Amino acid sequence: MPEKNLNVRPTLGQDSGSPILFRNARIFNGKDETLLEGYDVLVAQGRIAKLAKGIGADAGWREIDAEGRVLSPGFIDAHAHVMFQMSFPEAFGSDEFYWAYKATAAAETYLMNGFTTIRDVGGNTFSLKKNIDAGVLAGPRIYPSGPMISQTSGHSDHRQDCHKCAAILNEPSVPMKYHMVAVADGHDGVLLAVREAFRRGASQIKICTTGGTGSYADPLDVTQFLPSEVQAAVAAAKDWGTYVCTHAYHDEGIRRAVENGVQCVEHANLATEATLRMMQEQGIWLSPQVIVYTKHPLGYTDDQKAKHDEAYDGIDRMMTAARKLGFEKIAFGSDIITDPELLARVNDEFKLRTKWFTPFEVMRQATALSGELLAMSGPRNPYKGKLGVIEEAAFADLLLIDGNPLDDIEILTRPAETLDLIMKNGVIHKNTLQR
Repeated sequence: MPEKNLNVRPTLGQDSGSPILFRNARIFNGKDETLLEGYDVLVAQGRIAKLAKGIGADAGWREIDAEGRVLSPGFIDAHAHVMFQMSFPEAFGSDEFYWAYKATAAAETYLMNGFTTIRDVGGNTFSLKKNIDAGVLAGPRIYPSGPMISQTSGHSDHRQDCHKCAAILNEPSVPMKYHMVAVADGHDGVLLAVREAFRRGASQIKICTTGGTGSYADPLDVTQFLPSEVQAAVAAAKDWGTYVCTHAYHDEGIRRAVENGVQCVEHANLATEATLRMMQEQGIWLSPQVIVYTKHPLGYTDDQKAKHDEAYDGIDRMMTAARKLGFEKIAFGSDIITDPELLARVNDEFKLRTKWFTPFEVMRQATALSGELLAMSGPRNPYKGKLGVIEEAAFADLLLIDGNPLDDIEILTRPAETLDLIMKNGVIHKNTLQR
């Protein structure tokens, strides 16, 4: 193979408009463990226009010889927080412009790690999404949830001791002020918060039904939102043709959410096999993460660290139970917050999951399965086409990988070396091949 140029920066990838034809690739289509060989892939107008053998090239088409590399769908991170890429002290001491600049860098990091799509489950990503979609910034597609919504004293209530005066004055914490999180109580309060998120462009809604590690006032064991409050969120989302996901660690919070119409559970670290079986029987999505628990987020207090460790301790039991049950609807996500250096290693999530799943299963979670989850946003889906698969009419979000991740998934932990080409919407953002 020709020598690769590893000194590559992401580009906005101005689209020439000419079709691109991939030849001699081994194709992982996102669904099947057997790689397709001998097929060409034609990309035109941001889509996979044709998948067939022996496609004849027309004049003006650009041809890319994959030389046996694996062509994969772009990866999907179904649990991202692109706006929260700074330490807690930074977050509480910075203005909204600082948050935006950090998020811009994080979006670029995601794209250069092969993530062509993220589902952001808490944060004010609307303007970032618009600028990425318009080609002003380099980054992945974003499915925005808007602010993560919890009750007072819940996972979105980030008022610290230093904010007591603000609490008395009914002023929001910094994350609330910048619409990264929202606090709502009662049926009417939750209804208003959800409708505000949809007004701004949310594709799905994120609520919280248990305590969390990053918040200050809620132990992990507490259950949050009354059934009527969960029902309010679900009813509003149903009226908008989409769904609600919930931050939940333990059985009671998961069951409260599912029994009242929530369709996707984030984390579930402390869930028992019985609760996972209930989710499986009802077709509920499981959206777990591993990498975020391998390191304390920057700026965590001792209490937050203790909760973080408790959540980490539950992962193996939960994932082992999911594996035993043959749980099918498992999404791929990272949940990385506060730490740009850890975000640069987001692809370690692929390796970490192989403790419970085969490389093929992990790859499928990061492509076709997560694509199915995102499609649940229905008419609120900001991207009207299939993601996470290589098939005709799907979006041309593609990666050329030097090596076969189905044999050795750890090659994905070195994306600068092994992701030779990154394409999103038919536009090439990285190409290390000498052509």
